[in-house]
Amino acid sequence: MTFRTDGALRLTVYLGENDTWHHRPLYSEIVRRAHAAGLAGASVFRGVEGFGATSRIHTSRLLSLSEDLPVAVVVVDAAERVRAFLPQLGELVGDGLVTVEECEVVRYVGRTADPDQTDPEGKK
Repeated sequence: MTFRTDGALRLTVYLGENDTWHHRPLYSEIVRRAHAAGLAGASVFRGVEGFGATSRIHTSRLLSLSEDLPVAVVVVDAAERVRAFLPQLGELVGDGLVTVEECEVVRYVGRTADPDQTDPEGKK
């Protein structure tokens, strides 16, 4: 198995699952715009417990079930592509935390989209 490493940026947007943009979940709009911007990918993670600027604890525990759990939207791509996307977040994220960190990406090379096809070297 061959691999290579590349430097990249990880963009993480922390918000509440009830945050909206024009009556749609905000996390969904961020993913939609990341896709439209041609970023490598975006994932949304729902937290089980957390608190933010208001210091109010949101939890999924049964006795204190919250309807506004923490959500993180994570995007990893080349630095210039992530930085070019930041102005769009400025339009969307009012209350929320946005972080950008350097990271190392490990990509597997030579894999094909169709598992039945062979790679350029003739191997599966």
